[in-house]
Amino acid sequence: QVQFVESGGDLVQPGGSLRLSCAASGIGFRLLGMAWYRQAPGKQREWVAFISTSGTTTYADSVKGRFTISRDNAKNTLALQMNSLQFEDTAVYYCNTRPAISYWGQGTQVTVSS
Repeated sequence: QVQFVESGGDLVQPGGSLRLSCAASGIGFRLLGMAWYRQAPGKQREWVAFISTSGTTTYADSVKGRFTISRDNAKNTLALQMNSLQFEDTAVYYCNTRPAISYWGQGTQVTVSS
């Protein structure tokens, strides 16, 4: 059974940092490209960051230079280090494969507010 459990979201001030984590199970984690996605209120879910099986990373333009995605294949975990957070980063963040499978976890809420 596939499971993604995201954690680490919080309320943070603009300019602050957060580190999100995702524990994946039920998939061949080390064999799959993984990604973080987010969904802001009233908007469609969007892709944020991707990491390939070899560790190559790509980012959406909106987060490039501020976010860093990483993976630990030994622990089946995915992380997202978010720095210089902006109001526009407020969203529920999810991890999934890329392309995404139909199962989605609960996500973790990130709120950037002063």
